[in-house]
Amino acid sequence: MAIITNTTNYRDGETLLEAFVAFDDAISGYRPAVLIHHTWCGRDAFVAEKARQIAELGYVGIAVDLYGKGVLGTNPEENAVLMQPFMADRLLLRQRLMAAYRNAKLMPWVDSHTMAAIGFCFGGLCTLDLARSGVDIKGVVSFHGMLHAPDDIKTHSIKAKVLALHGNNDPLAPIEDVLAFEQEMSAAEADWQLHTYGNTGHAFTNPAMNDRASGFYFQADANRRAWLAMQNFLAEVFA
Repeated sequence: MAIITNTTNYRDGETLLEAFVAFDDAISGYRPAVLIHHTWCGRDAFVAEKARQIAELGYVGIAVDLYGKGVLGTNPEENAVLMQPFMADRLLLRQRLMAAYRNAKLMPWVDSHTMAAIGFCFGGLCTLDLARSGVDIKGVVSFHGMLHAPDDIKTHSIKAKVLALHGNNDPLAPIEDVLAFEQEMSAAEADWQLHTYGNTGHAFTNPAMNDRASGFYFQADANRRAWLAMQNFLAEVFA
């Protein structure tokens, strides 16, 4: 096994974006691809490592870029400024997500008919919004993502299978959002699952997070269980 990584540029209108791509060059031919949506920080080392881990599973890992080439936040204030336009305008977010999706379908190693998406925190919401768009994708996985549906655009018929991996103490996805998400997915007749991890807050996959007072902290068991749940889910949807 030799994991190869590179970057590829693409555009959403006038905005230049840069995806990080990882694949195993010991595998020949086309293979399933997994889009990886970043946190509010931007397309950073965290999602690049997730792309490598996805490549080790035999897929193409594509860490997409939602903010622009080289654009990263360095503190919570900057992160909030970068994320806010997309939270305020979910149609704008959908447009940016579709640019990444279309770019991935054109990559030479990718089976364009066998794709999935995962995301973390803000990226979890992105994966759910990608499913809500009705795009033809096999499945989406949200890791401690915000769950609330957009107010300004309609949820289309959801083709993707949906897996939400949620911490029961997550302050960004309170119980009312969880219940609304369940109702939304059922109303859309989606094939959906929600796994809730007890005594677990937001950002439970990130070892750098340790702010229990605010509910943002790493939880090793939940992280391990969630990654295993994702692997089983991808094996199912790509079968």
